[in-house]
Amino acid sequence: MAKQPAFAAAARRRAKSQRKVQETAAKKRSRSSSARKAPPRTRKRAYPANPLPKQHQKKPGSETDLKPQPMYDAPDYIGSGKLQDRVAIITGGDSGIGRSVAVLYAREGADVAIVYLDETEDAEETKRAVEAEGQRCLLLPGDVSDAAFCRHAVIATVKAFGRLDVLVNNAAFQQHVERLEDLTDEHFDQTIKTNLYGYFYMARAALEHLPAGGAIINTGSVTGMLGSKHLPDYSMTKGGIHAFTRSLAGLVIERGIRVNAVAPGPVWTPLNPADKTAEQIADFGADTPMKRPAQPEEIAPAYVFLAAPVCSSYITGEVLPIIGGY
Repeated sequence: MAKQPAFAAAARRRAKSQRKVQETAAKKRSRSSSARKAPPRTRKRAYPANPLPKQHQKKPGSETDLKPQPMYDAPDYIGSGKLQDRVAIITGGDSGIGRSVAVLYAREGADVAIVYLDETEDAEETKRAVEAEGQRCLLLPGDVSDAAFCRHAVIATVKAFGRLDVLVNNAAFQQHVERLEDLTDEHFDQTIKTNLYGYFYMARAALEHLPAGGAIINTGSVTGMLGSKHLPDYSMTKGGIHAFTRSLAGLVIERGIRVNAVAPGPVWTPLNPADKTAEQIADFGADTPMKRPAQPEEIAPAYVFLAAPVCSSYITGEVLPIIGGY
């Protein structure tokens, strides 16, 4: 029993030692967190770092008014004819990822039809950028949640360009809520109709014209894999898009048509300042290992890869995450 006081004394020394380690770690953590770390450089071109300028937009959002302007033109991306003489429809192609995809498709030799809601100024800028690459661009304003419009968009594209080879489903609606009880029927309906009905309607219309070697590429999201507590409806639709991608891929592969999805993490586009508060935008994307949101031109090459048979003829039913290292 004589050893018991010795054990107690040793335990007290151990507890004191643990507190010392805790205090040292806390001091180091405090010094480390006091300064914002710069985003890692993964290429020569520098990208905007957080904090981003506080801003908020009315829906559907305008790239023209976004500060800083999203980087979509990928000046160091050199085209090599991967989509030469092909035709693509891109929904939500007026801005963000859609605009960058349109530009790179044109740089690879494709003519492009842009489907958008009512962001005319943004759409016209995308058209100028596509035409600067030497390709034709057709602007098609309309609502993808309307099946009749989706049929019209496909028919108008085929009439203008003589064919259709690639469909990029990219249009989306999202709006944060603090509680599930705040998610109204109208809000829920908007999300489901745009993000699921729109993808289905466009795919169904396009499949009447897509040849063997054609491709459908859907824009999913990291929220479809990990969820987002303030975007329950949006996350639901993005998970549905991933499942739709895999299901449709199996349905049409015998026709030689491939179906894949890209699932981005945070990307600097008008979608987010038209959703989040100005204060929330300042740190948008800062929680990724990249410590910033992606720029559209960092996501768009994946859409080239999945559209071009020379790159991805053996790839279908896949969801490609580009999520900044989550």
